[in-house]
Amino acid sequence: MARSAIFSITYPSPDIFLVIKLEKVLQQGDIGECCEPYMILKESDAAKNKEKLEKLKNQAEQFCTRLGRYRMPFAWTAIHLVNIVNCAGSLEKDSFDADSDRKGTWNEKKRKQYERMSVGDEMCNFTSFRPATLTVPNFFKQEGDRLSDEDLYKFLADMRRPSSALRRLRQVTAQLKIDISPAPESPHYCLSPELLHVKPYPDPRVRPTKEVLEFPSREVYVPYTTYRNLLYVYPHNLNFNSRQGSVRNITVKVQFMAGEDPSQAMPVIFGKSSCGEFLKETYSAVVYHNRSPEFYEEIKMKIPPNLTDNHHLLFTFYHVSCQQKQNTLLETPVGYTWIPLMQHGRIRTGPFSLPVSVEKPPPSYSVLTPDVQLPGMKWVDNHKSVFSVQVVAVSSVHTQDPYLDKFFILVNVLEEYSFPFRMKDVIITENNVETELKTSIANLKYASMEPLVKFCHRLLSKLILLIIHPPIINGQIVNLGRAVFEAMALMVNQIHKSLEGNQDQHGHNNLLASYIHYVFHLPDMDQGMLNMMGSQHHGGPIQYATLSRATGRPSSLNLSRSKSISNSNPDLATTPVSPDEEVQKIIATKGIDRSHSWVNSAYAPGGPKAVLRRNHPNSSCDLKQLLHEDLALQWVVSSSNVREAALHQAWFFFQLMVKSMAHHLYLSDKINTPRKMRFPDRFVDDINALICTISTDIAGQYQKDLELIERLNTSVAFFLNDLFSLVDRGFVFNLIRSYYKQINTKLLTAQNPNTLIALRMDFIRIICSHEHYVTLNLPCSTLSPPASPSPSVSSSTSQSSAFSSHVQDQKIANMFELSVPFRQQHFPSGLLLTELALILEPDSEGVFFLHKKMISAVHNLLCSHDSDPRYMDPEVKAHVAQLYLPLIGIVMDALPQLYDFTEQYSQRSRHTCVIASDSDSENSSTINQSVAMAIAGSPLPHGYKPAAFQLPAAAARQYSTLSAETSRTLLICLLWVLKNADEDSLQSWAADLSVMQINRLLDLLYLCVSCFEYKGKKAFERINSLTFKKSLDMKARLEEAILGTIGARQEMVRRCRERSPYGNQENVRWRKNITHWKQTTDKVDKTKAEVEHEALVDGNLATETNLVVLDTLEIIVQTVILSESKDSVLGGVLKVLLHSMGCNQSAVFLQHCFATQRALVLKFPELLFEEDTEICADLCLRLLRHCSSSVGSIRAHASASLFLLMRQNFEIGNNFARVKMQVTMSLSSLVGTSQNFNEEYLRRSLKTILTYAEEGLELRDTTFPEQVQDMLFNLHMILTDTVKMKEHQEDPEMLIDLMYRIAKGYQNSPDLRLTWLQNMAAKHSERGNHAEAAQCLVHSAALVAEYLNMLEDCRHLPVGCVSFQGISSNVLEESAVSDDILSPDEEGICSGKYFTEAGLIGLLEQAAASFTMGGLYEAVNEVYKILIPILEANRDFKKLASIHGKLQDAFSKITNQRMFGTYFRVGFYGSKFGDLDEQEFVYKEPSITKLAEISHRLEEFYAERFGDDTVEIIKDSNPVDKAKLDPNKAYIQLTYVEPYFDTYEMKDRITYFDKNYNLRNFMFCTPFTLDGRAHGDLHEQFKRKTILTTSHAFPYIKTRINVIQKEEIILIPIEVAIEDMQKKTQELAFATHQDPADAKMLQMVLQGCVGTTVNQGPLEVAQVFLADIPDDPKLFRHHNKLRLCFKDFTKRCEDALRKNKTLIGPDQKEYHRELEKNYHRLKEALSPLINRKIPQLYKALIPHTSQRNSFNRSSLRKVES
Repeated sequence: MARSAIFSITYPSPDIFLVIKLEKVLQQGDIGECCEPYMILKESDAAKNKEKLEKLKNQAEQFCTRLGRYRMPFAWTAIHLVNIVNCAGSLEKDSFDADSDRKGTWNEKKRKQYERMSVGDEMCNFTSFRPATLTVPNFFKQEGDRLSDEDLYKFLADMRRPSSALRRLRQVTAQLKIDISPAPESPHYCLSPELLHVKPYPDPRVRPTKEVLEFPSREVYVPYTTYRNLLYVYPHNLNFNSRQGSVRNITVKVQFMAGEDPSQAMPVIFGKSSCGEFLKETYSAVVYHNRSPEFYEEIKMKIPPNLTDNHHLLFTFYHVSCQQKQNTLLETPVGYTWIPLMQHGRIRTGPFSLPVSVEKPPPSYSVLTPDVQLPGMKWVDNHKSVFSVQVVAVSSVHTQDPYLDKFFILVNVLEEYSFPFRMKDVIITENNVETELKTSIANLKYASMEPLVKFCHRLLSKLILLIIHPPIINGQIVNLGRAVFEAMALMVNQIHKSLEGNQDQHGHNNLLASYIHYVFHLPDMDQGMLNMMGSQHHGGPIQYATLSRATGRPSSLNLSRSKSISNSNPDLATTPVSPDEEVQKIIATKGIDRSHSWVNSAYAPGGPKAVLRRNHPNSSCDLKQLLHEDLALQWVVSSSNVREAALHQAWFFFQLMVKSMAHHLYLSDKINTPRKMRFPDRFVDDINALICTISTDIAGQYQKDLELIERLNTSVAFFLNDLFSLVDRGFVFNLIRSYYKQINTKLLTAQNPNTLIALRMDFIRIICSHEHYVTLNLPCSTLSPPASPSPSVSSSTSQSSAFSSHVQDQKIANMFELSVPFRQQHFPSGLLLTELALILEPDSEGVFFLHKKMISAVHNLLCSHDSDPRYMDPEVKAHVAQLYLPLIGIVMDALPQLYDFTEQYSQRSRHTCVIASDSDSENSSTINQSVAMAIAGSPLPHGYKPAAFQLPAAAARQYSTLSAETSRTLLICLLWVLKNADEDSLQSWAADLSVMQINRLLDLLYLCVSCFEYKGKKAFERINSLTFKKSLDMKARLEEAILGTIGARQEMVRRCRERSPYGNQENVRWRKNITHWKQTTDKVDKTKAEVEHEALVDGNLATETNLVVLDTLEIIVQTVILSESKDSVLGGVLKVLLHSMGCNQSAVFLQHCFATQRALVLKFPELLFEEDTEICADLCLRLLRHCSSSVGSIRAHASASLFLLMRQNFEIGNNFARVKMQVTMSLSSLVGTSQNFNEEYLRRSLKTILTYAEEGLELRDTTFPEQVQDMLFNLHMILTDTVKMKEHQEDPEMLIDLMYRIAKGYQNSPDLRLTWLQNMAAKHSERGNHAEAAQCLVHSAALVAEYLNMLEDCRHLPVGCVSFQGISSNVLEESAVSDDILSPDEEGICSGKYFTEAGLIGLLEQAAASFTMGGLYEAVNEVYKILIPILEANRDFKKLASIHGKLQDAFSKITNQRMFGTYFRVGFYGSKFGDLDEQEFVYKEPSITKLAEISHRLEEFYAERFGDDTVEIIKDSNPVDKAKLDPNKAYIQLTYVEPYFDTYEMKDRITYFDKNYNLRNFMFCTPFTLDGRAHGDLHEQFKRKTILTTSHAFPYIKTRINVIQKEEIILIPIEVAIEDMQKKTQELAFATHQDPADAKMLQMVLQGCVGTTVNQGPLEVAQVFLADIPDDPKLFRHHNKLRLCFKDFTKRCEDALRKNKTLIGPDQKEYHRELEKNYHRLKEALSPLINRKIPQLYKALIPHTSQRNSFNRSSLRKVES
């Protein structure tokens, strides 16, 4: 029925073809004749050839009737699959899209797991091509002499390349439609190669799909898991040329015979299409008239499982008569041959060349082969081989490997005890069977890989059976344990090595792992044995099933014996007495049940069910050994190479032992036996010895083969983990201890200890991953007396009174430290935390990856506890947390190494207090080497206490800082413990801490608040947009580089790891789903929902962590109330509290936080009002910030807190100057700096506070309400200014003006003025105005100096503002308002942190830094002049050194290449400007600002405010007449101005800096003529100079300053000429003396001076003004001055020409000559004019006094102020 088939392609290749062969019923004539009609006749000519067709039809009917059972070859075609796979689109097809996730065939799965694809596979992806429907239009005719497979291969090779060979083949017209598509994952209606239904098979009537068995091109390593026993027979060719008689149309009949009688032919041959399922015989196709035919058939048989020597294949050769003649038979037998299938117990397969007998074979032929010359038999061609045939078996019964066959046969012989048995060359008897069996077991290693893997399940099971049921030969037990163990070790290793690609993430081979998991089990005990053993099961004394009870076994499992080979003498046994029992008794008295693990399972050492390993052959016990016992024994006593092999695959044997132990307990019903009685002592000893030697191997070989040792280490850890569920826990702890002992001994001498430590960490991490880890730690018992399962306590210590006599607080201290009692009581937890403490010790270097490893291990454990439903109850959780209490101390000690999350709040100053000496803390919980040794089990003195780790007093050492991610994880662990720990214990512990330790804890909490601050959704989106992925490989290499471990050896290991796909993955089986340490950024492009979810989780985490911190603070406060040191601690508590208020917090947290803060203020008012003001200031600022919150509940709480703060302050001192001051300052700084604060909400909060004050009954009659009102009025004022500031947020000049005005208003309250000056400085810095920012800071410093000077008279401090004049002349405005107004001693005045010497130093340093950034290096020097005396007085040489260094830098940077600023006069006209109307300012803009730029900026800004058409820029600089302006418009007049200096100033202003600093006068010029034009002829050209004076000198604390005075000077034409000539002369002089000389520049200037074509050039000026002596005597002096100017000018021209001559090259000589000629012409023209003097001037004159320069006498001058 089947019309479809599924083909498995394990190794896809481009050479796969689908070959389709057509056969037809046999007819007379060769293939060519028979094909002719099909090739010639066309359908279209049907009518023409009607007769012909009729005739052919009749013939066909005859042939079918007579020769219907015979076939002949007809035609063939082939489909090249690669074409389909690659171009499923281009062939003619009806495309139907299958599912998008198409999978390969079933074997395809396996292929993916095992082997990489072969070459050329990228071309052929057989798993996911698009389904295609092909139509094959014609077939190739079969050639009768080219039927063999070899011929077919040649044709296919021709098909792959275009060649003429195929064109020569004749074609048969026939159409075939075929669908090809990838096989579905689980196809329905499928038949296996044995024609069995494969599930799912919903309806048996549906047409099935056959699965075709694959013969892969190379080995496939998959074990048999289902029964399969198929035989394929391929007849190849026959040569009957020398056979007499008529033998031409030959066919071969093939039969599978169970015996020699014809009736014994078995129906095992699979039928072809339209036949039955199974046939007894099958015929090959006939080639007409061919005496030596070739065959291409494949005959498939399903052979019986138990073949005997009589089973054989029988081949009968027939001649078929095609013509119908009288008395001729249809078929005539012409030869016989056969193949016996079994020989010496093995199946015979492979190619055979057989002789053919002419006659029927004689009786009993089937046991012999045809090669044997039987007497009286007649053979074709003289007994030569004339028939070749191939037989292939695919069988899960027959291994087809000599070594495996021999082993299975021998085991079978032993099981059936069928001696003697004949094998090929030996006869097996009872005497030699043992040696033969041992040899065959040893020879298993030579078996070839494919059959070994295919039969590995059977093989391992048989080997294990040989251990469990040792064979009995001649009444003797043969112990094969050693041989079997050896064979298993080698075989497991061999499989692992050969199939390296097939491993899971632990490096375990999948085949072996699945064997243990699914296949392996102990054989059930037979009922009789159970009955025999169970007789004493319930009650009666426990007897040892031994023959005698002579001497006792040693009473405890001392480790001294662990090295000895297991003492397996059955005669040694007494009742065991070991510490574990004692412990169990102690525990029993405490009522702790230790038997509630899932698989409570272990062995009774010799109980009634004990099965002895070595039994006397004549004893009555059953001869059954236990696998785990024998494995352990054999492993311990194995020789070196076997041991090595076993170590390589230790996991396999460990898992085998564990499963065997569990099965044994189940089968022998011992699950409820006490753990100590489950397994015999000798087994326990063997395990002990085994773990000891393996630990030694790990310690000894980790440098040789790290990868192996890593695997081994993990295997041991998992084994011990499993043992916890099966054997006595105390014994397992003993094993852990011996492991630690070995590793620690090695650590003392290790070259590269970090590798060993990493191994130990992996070990303890796996141990702690046990499902009953918490129970193993005995969480519920107290610490005295230590009833511990820990083997590190000998019984004497257990009962010693050393601990029980300790007082209660000692107990508490022990719970919080890794003290001996703690580690004895909570053994695994003690190990884990000790590991963490050691790795966090500051001395351990280069251990970044170890930090992460260990912290992640603790974190994962806590995660598992937290989500474990067993520990949901808070009380239970408290017990669990108790196991981790020492973590608090460990993290406190590691504080300096943690990543500093607070850096955005304060530069790393926070940890300085931490690094002070720790010597006063007795109970410091740091661990040193002796503790580590204690863990290893070395004896400790009774009163042992870990010594405090001495930190150096100075912060000299550099800590290796943990990464942010690792620190965060560690802090999460800490917070979990703090959250879940028992509150009373925490309180008692805190009571014992020293002040320094409590402060350290507070620092830690501060860090937690910063670390988990909520960043908001935006932060996640930002991270999401950064698409970066970190390569794991690079990380690993970086780690290695940091570790400094990359030597040649490591490099090699690394390369090996790169080759092995699983090399560097961590071996973890319990972390599969916990991956939260992965960076959030690994997964790029999260969806919106994911981002929302992450933000939600982050928010919840932030709230949770802060609440935990708050609870801890409460505990600290309650503890500290009674102690003397409360002040310093409470300060710290408040700092943490304030810090948490300052971060982004949820409303839930803030409500609790405010409540705590109110309670603190109520209980300890002196903290705020008498101690440090900073806390008070900070608190006010935070409360005000929350008063402006948009969340109502937060506002309500903040208002209440603020009101109570005022009331408290008032009650203490009847005025609340301090709070008033602080609140006002806080509001100012909030307003000045906070962008997003809401003034409306703040007003509401202030109203609430007023209501509180007015309605409070207690203080109604005092001045309190009045004072509150007064203060709130003040605050409202500030807010009003703020609103204005908000309006002008976009107008930087206006904003600064407002701030300036507010600051000015606080002239009487220095603290507030200081606040605003700093706000201004911040704003300036933000905009890059460093000079202005520096001025703000200088003003602040002057203000502070002024008040410090009033408070105390110190010689080294500056004497108020006066000292700062050198820096800026503006500073004097900071002079203190006279004493009667303000006395600095008054409460709350000048009490901020800046009004101290340190504050002054800080301000000066900041000012210097800003000046440096602004490039004003000369001013830096002036600042330091004030600072240096202070530092000298303080002997602060470190700072002095740094300052002198900075000075050196500053001086070396002084050049004239700096740009300081450009100045513009800006006038505002129009009522729209409000306050600014008719105001004129000088604006300071960044250097090289063009007039157009500032014009554009202002125009755009005001146009946006007033509207586009409203603003006009006045382009000229003439005085503005207000009457002529449009009142509805806003006019801005802009003019570029230059600094202006009087002559007397010039002698002081020498450098470029001098000319750009402390500027108050500016000038601009306007040309005009008397008739109103701007420009005219020389004799009518006037010029107006306008000089502006500003109220303060630039640079000032703002960038625009009001013009307070305006002065105009008008120059008459001759004065204009004088100025022009002076300017020209200066230019010439400059160009001449420039260094280095610039020829181009010089020539340009010269050309302008002596060039003939220059319009209004020097000559014209001289002719206009010097031709005649003026009539007006007032002008004589001007005339003379101009004459002298020309004299100077001609002199300079000459100098310039001389200079030019030296600079020019030969090409410019002509040009120079031209210049000289021009010069001489000019000189001649000028000389009469220059030499004429005015005689009147040389008389004695009355001295003339001019208001300014002498030549300005006749200038018209107008002064405005």
